Amino acid sequence: MTVRLGFIFVPTQPPERLPALARTVEAAGFDDLWVWEDCFKESGVASAAIALAVTERIHVGIGLLPAPLRNVALTAMEAATIARTFPGRFTLGVGHGVQSWMGQAGARVASPLTLLREYTVALRALLAGERVTTEGRYVRLDDVMLDWPPTPAPPIMLGGGGPKSIALTGEIGDGTLLAAALTVDEIADAAQRSRAARPADATGEHPVVAALIVATGDDGAQRARRDLHLWRETDHDGSGAAGGSAEAIAEAVRRFVAAGATTVAFQPTTDEEDLDGLVEFLTTEVRPLLRDL
Repeated sequence: MTVRLGFIFVPTQPPERLPALARTVEAAGFDDLWVWEDCFKESGVASAAIALAVTERIHVGIGLLPAPLRNVALTAMEAATIARTFPGRFTLGVGHGVQSWMGQAGARVASPLTLLREYTVALRALLAGERVTTEGRYVRLDDVMLDWPPTPAPPIMLGGGGPKSIALTGEIGDGTLLAAALTVDEIADAAQRSRAARPADATGEHPVVAALIVATGDDGAQRARRDLHLWRETDHDGSGAAGGSAEAIAEAVRRFVAAGATTVAFQPTTDEEDLDGLVEFLTTEVRPLLRDL
């Protein structure tokens, strides 16, 4: 298994900070840059397009777009436009969204799982250039076909939190996007559950992307652990964050990989003031400790 290392642009940062950071992350040699669409902060589609436009090599992923907020035909149009303009460098992530946020936006549905299934099936068909007519519980299309489908279509990774959602990411997704601030045990459970749900004829590796909250400096471990509680209300054993020394961060990456993650994306803390310095530390101090992965 080849492990990919990524960096997350957390939308607690202002959007105008993204272009320079994207160039810095690419120059540092990271495999991936991930952008989020958290309500009501920044657009995942716009952020991905900006990052791709100012870089040349790095892969950019959206982790993730909440399906209830976006008509599937619109998502297909936007994804196709990006994928054709930046071929081979874009990954689309879709999920059912945080339900409280969906409620605020007037987009909450009774069965998020049904919506995500219908949405993903229709989205995949549209991106494949098919003419789609469907009358589902939530997704309804009448003779819709993209004029400019991408070739190849971008991967559609799915995200979710509960056991049924995680199983769905394995059944119909091209990979699994895990929420921030998960424990190592939770990552292992999700990786196993998603892969167990894959179709019998599935081939190749099923990617699992996990976020590791990191910080440097004497108070790095404390800052990283404090950020865990910003992303989840339940108790946490601390394994979803690492800070302070390069060795501590590298060991946390190894634990994530052993649990089943194929991509570890470094997530800066919300109080991080020196993103460039963090990128440099991860590149020069941490990555050399992970050369055998």
